[in-house]
Amino acid sequence: MSRLGQGIKNAWNAFIRGDPSQQQVIRYGYSTSYRPDRNGLSSKNAKSIVAPILNRIAIDVAAISMEHAQLDDDNRFVEAKDSEFNSCLNLEANIDQTGRAFRQDICMSMLDEGVVAVVPVITKGDPRLTESFKIYSMRVGKVIEWYPKHVKVRIYNEDNGQKQDILLPKYMVAIIENPLYAVMNEHNSTLQRLIRKLNLLDYIDEQSSKNKLDLVIQLPYSLKTESKREAAKSRLNEIEKQLTGSTYGIAYIDSTEHITQLNRPVENNLLAQTDKLTEMLYGQLGITKGVMDGTASEQEMLNYYNRTIEPILSAIADEFIRKFLSKTARSLNQSIVFFRDPFRLVPVEKLADIADKLTRNEIVTGNEIRGKIGFKPSKDPRADELRNKNIAAPKEEQTPQVNDESQDEDENY
Repeated sequence: MSRLGQGIKNAWNAFIRGDPSQQQVIRYGYSTSYRPDRNGLSSKNAKSIVAPILNRIAIDVAAISMEHAQLDDDNRFVEAKDSEFNSCLNLEANIDQTGRAFRQDICMSMLDEGVVAVVPVITKGDPRLTESFKIYSMRVGKVIEWYPKHVKVRIYNEDNGQKQDILLPKYMVAIIENPLYAVMNEHNSTLQRLIRKLNLLDYIDEQSSKNKLDLVIQLPYSLKTESKREAAKSRLNEIEKQLTGSTYGIAYIDSTEHITQLNRPVENNLLAQTDKLTEMLYGQLGITKGVMDGTASEQEMLNYYNRTIEPILSAIADEFIRKFLSKTARSLNQSIVFFRDPFRLVPVEKLADIADKLTRNEIVTGNEIRGKIGFKPSKDPRADELRNKNIAAPKEEQTPQVNDESQDEDENY
């Protein structure tokens, strides 16, 4: 049989899986039209301008790599560990999420709820009985009840496809609290006040956009008696019927009647207050409008990463070290570290100058620079040398060569 025929023989088609009459009925479990494992935002945040802010922060947090690392005696990074826990952080956290999506889920849920629980779902060894266990799968859950030494967590169960409440000891669950809790999640924090003001503003806009004319009709007689008030109500009902019954909304009035229209915007300071609160929130979070629309300067981004992103990453890493690394692993200088790529925000015109300074001062090699800008490593051995290329390499020791003329003179002598 030819190679093509052998390939077709061993091929598999997702839509054709043999004779349907011979297939067994397979029960795949609970099914929904939406993704049940996704942790959505609460309604108060999902329906306001807060959602883009939380999403922006979560994306930037997930963009920074986090590693289960081996450190030296001076707590300097040596290498990333080839461990199951590192695979959860960077490759596959569970059957539904990659490592990056998992880290984004942690940050998004933490900012929304104020505190989040990360539960090791599948492990080698019982975390309730031993500190030495390997983590194969992790998920983000919501803490719904607090106990002195336990927490009840609502977490997605991938076996039955539904979220489930389970009671777990605190020492085996990473409980990560938002370092910006006082600004974002406290009852009277800046963010919560902004949400309430936005809700009021939306309510006023909704009321003003309803199908109302807001008219005042001046009748040609006094309304001090009850009979005149009843006549006024009858006249009002008659005008309403004319407007609703007319194709184009036209009504007639007497020449002695006057109509005053009031459907003009009501002046209030809600919009000014929301603008002020938004500005305060940006300042307290270390965010600017440039960060949100992508026009921030290098100094603004540096301030944003130092004041907003770094505290969140440190909170996540510290809790992972405390709960998921045993005392033995910590004594062997294992840790959870995170790194931000310094070249990601560097413009092209500055890249060559920075690369020259880093290689000239023997900080990085040429191939390390090439990898950062997306080039293939050079096969030249000198590209992996950590030395200043502007200085000539030291000459190797050479055996002294004897001059032939002096040698002849010595022989004649």
